[in-house]
Amino acid sequence: KYGLEYDYNHEIMVTVGGSEAIDIAMRAMLDPGDEVLIPQPSYVSYLPCAKLAGGVPVVIELKAENQFRLTRDELEAAITPKTKMLVMPFPNNPTGSIMTKEDLEPIAEVVKRHDLYVLSDEIYSELTYKTEHVSISSLPGMKERTLVINGFAMTGWRLGYICGPSVIIEQMLKIHQFAIMCAPTNSQYAAIEGLRHCEDEVQQMRNAYNQRRRYLVNEFAKMKLECFEPFGAFYIFPSIKEFGMTSEEFAMRFLEEEKVAVVPGS
Repeated sequence: KYGLEYDYNHEIMVTVGGSEAIDIAMRAMLDPGDEVLIPQPSYVSYLPCAKLAGGVPVVIELKAENQFRLTRDELEAAITPKTKMLVMPFPNNPTGSIMTKEDLEPIAEVVKRHDLYVLSDEIYSELTYKTEHVSISSLPGMKERTLVINGFAMTGWRLGYICGPSVIIEQMLKIHQFAIMCAPTNSQYAAIEGLRHCEDEVQQMRNAYNQRRRYLVNEFAKMKLECFEPFGAFYIFPSIKEFGMTSEEFAMRFLEEEKVAVVPGS
């Protein structure tokens, strides 16, 4: 589906959600002081997991004018001799931004030139609306330096997986066995059923999210509320600069006055 092939005995590990994969990948790969490049806005776990593993998080602030994509120049500017890993959180939580093959190719060239590893969190690969998802691991020379995280849209069943070079997966397996032992068996059987027989339901889910996405983008436009159009995942990230409040203040007032719960962008 994504132009990737892995040896299931040595290059794939089933995890308790994608979150466990993030944690143990960083614990297996990072030495104290190694720098981890984390484009933000992005999922909350990357930064603390890097710290817990003894790494040093280096935040790359993504820009709305670039559609919240990571650019070659932003990446180059953040790299130092201590840089070990780049997190690639696309399709993105919370912006909904995506990286096309054309976007990924210059990033891959920089990664190879500086001999970095990539932790590519592709948990929303099934939810893209502009173009088909492309994994950075599928680009020439990237499979041997990329860990691909993915999972299943079964909220609460806690099932993910990670694919990568056997030399890394073998070290991750040690941590996994001592910390977790294994993902729940019933969740694994549910995932097998999903992979074999539920493509129609996945398409139905994608269509539903796309309808909601287009509806909200259109409503924000009618309100004249500045908002980047998301092309992946199931998030929308409007700008609230015009209100002169922090995102926490805005979220609390929205909850108290309009009874609507939102997540502060910070």
